[in-house]
Amino acid sequence: MTNQELSDALRAQCAEQSERCQYTSTSLFIWLRWLRKIRVAFVVIPIVFGGVAGWDLLKGQGGLLSVFTASMALLAGVIPAVYSALKLDEHLPTASRLAGEYKNLEILFRDLQKTGPCLPVEDFDTEYRNARGRLEKVNAEAYTAPEFCFRAAKKKIDAGHYSFGDQSGTT
Repeated sequence: MTNQELSDALRAQCAEQSERCQYTSTSLFIWLRWLRKIRVAFVVIPIVFGGVAGWDLLKGQGGLLSVFTASMALLAGVIPAVYSALKLDEHLPTASRLAGEYKNLEILFRDLQKTGPCLPVEDFDTEYRNARGRLEKVNAEAYTAPEFCFRAAKKKIDAGHYSFGDQSGTT
């Protein structure tokens, strides 16, 4: 393989890896937003339900209102236990860290795609291998966002939300 062929192959790999990192980071950022919203809901809803259940106006009315207030009290107690059992808080730091790392790798691979061919092919290859090493390390965690996050990310990317000028990689 000639130096030009190797440079072209590395450039193509950088473009592919950048795109993969873009989809992964966007999916993880969407998942991270969902996790934060879920956390807020699981904190606020029990407070509201507990307040409704303890409201004197509804107490002692009998019938359906008694069932309603008892249900609110039950939910106010059960919801935090469900949230704790799901251990969603444990996902927040992981999703945050990995989303940032994939975004950094996306930028790195995109930069390498554009600037690598200007370097001696040996330097380009070294830079590419270093970036691939980082990618392999982050991939080893095997953390994935739910499928709906990937679909939402694809929709945003396809709609051009993350396009900034010419992304073709031409030099």
